[in-house]
Amino acid sequence: MGAGIGGSALALSLAKLGVDYVLLEQAPAFAEVGAGIQLSPNGVRVLETLGLGDALAGFCTEPDFHKYSVWDTGETILRTPLMPRVRQAYGHAYYHAHRADLIAALTGGLDESRLQLNTKVAAVGQDGARAWADCEPGERITGDVLVGADGIHSLVREQVFSPDPPRASGYVTWRGVVERQKIADLGVPVSAHVDMGPRLSFVYYWVSGGTRLNWLALGQADGQKRESWSQTASSSEVIAAFDGWYDRPRRVIEATDETFVTALHDRNPLREWVAGRIGLLGDAAHAMLPYHAQGAVQSLEDAWVLARILAGSGGDVAADLARYQALRMDRAHLIVQQSRNAEGWYHLADPEAIARRNERFRRTNEKLDGGFSPQQHWLYSYDADAAALGTDDDWRALRPWS
Repeated sequence: MGAGIGGSALALSLAKLGVDYVLLEQAPAFAEVGAGIQLSPNGVRVLETLGLGDALAGFCTEPDFHKYSVWDTGETILRTPLMPRVRQAYGHAYYHAHRADLIAALTGGLDESRLQLNTKVAAVGQDGARAWADCEPGERITGDVLVGADGIHSLVREQVFSPDPPRASGYVTWRGVVERQKIADLGVPVSAHVDMGPRLSFVYYWVSGGTRLNWLALGQADGQKRESWSQTASSSEVIAAFDGWYDRPRRVIEATDETFVTALHDRNPLREWVAGRIGLLGDAAHAMLPYHAQGAVQSLEDAWVLARILAGSGGDVAADLARYQALRMDRAHLIVQQSRNAEGWYHLADPEAIARRNERFRRTNEKLDGGFSPQQHWLYSYDADAAALGTDDDWRALRPWS
């Protein structure tokens, strides 16, 4: 259920491995929804395995560095390598993409006869022999396994697992996309940029083959903001938040035709992702805040690991799903927690705390000397195929975020 990034990747993975599927999607058509996404090499590995390497090269950009900068002067205080070092180290690129471009590539490879759009699921269930989805106005679709890849507001999660609501982080994200020609004079490098300020951060990078700049402003806001990717905002309210900053964020926001805003939520970790023949994948299982840029990538990892296990099934699908959970849960839940932690150090307000963080970043920059941090290595070196086969001992021996 759900033809977003995770559900579509699962469908493609199953098809590649010779496993039949039906993909259910509530929307009547695929539309340009969402914002830019970052695809680290652990996710690109899956996409290239699915045959999307040429498509990625066409619509993605390949940044040279992660750059963390201070809000008042724009000085970069920490820089970690991406292109070409990440390819050399991990065999795959680090890409930036627009979500709509990635969805188009994933869904363009689906067998239309196995895709049911405009299909709203009302209830799910199972017995000892099958799982099913009851769709409006009355169709029942059955199978050996049902996977909920239906997002942070997952119906499958609510009906089968814990019905706790999404957790509001207290922050919102304003976002927009700017055409290159409108900001050409700024000379924005093809990098993964993060500007950190008091209670506010500005993240921006090129997408759509370098023709558009995607930006996110993350901070606290007055009033209630819904968790909706289509909720618009006044650019003046965003620009006002950047009073006193160096001029690049303001210039980018002023050049944006339409600004959107959404409240940032994640989910508290579940004790179980699977129950019998029913399982969860992606945000339905482990919705996370965006600070480690791993939400889409973790969905891709889930998809390949689960498909690989099901392709090699001996017929006990409940055991297959339990193995999928055992292989994936600890990693995803750790990233959920670390993304929460990162929200704090992105948005420090006390001047002394900001100074300590900035000095720590400068020391880290000197210590790494152009190399990868242990956290990056733990994220990027994950091989979903090796994980599914139980041959990822080297990765499991790493110590992340100690």
